[in-house]
Amino acid sequence: MTSTEVLSMYENIAGLTSKMVVAAQVSDWNTLDRLENQCAAQSVGTLGGMPALEGSARQRKIDLLKQIMANDRAIRDVTEPWMGRLNG
Repeated sequence: MTSTEVLSMYENIAGLTSKMVVAAQVSDWNTLDRLENQCAAQSVGTLGGMPALEGSARQRKIDLLKQIMANDRAIRDVTEPWMGRLNG
């Protein structure tokens, strides 16, 4: 996997997780599920290992990972209370 492919993968995942936040906020569970599956398919590329990035490419990867993590937190802020009500 080239550095360009690595960044492209993270860009795609960041975009998908941004859409997942919106789906969760409007309680569109079917779309959230579909996007979650697409995100999982995109991340398969990480299983084979990735090249180390340097300079601006490394910083871009870090920024994308921070965005993905923030999106994950926003999704969990919606879904965890909802799941708690289902389990309670």
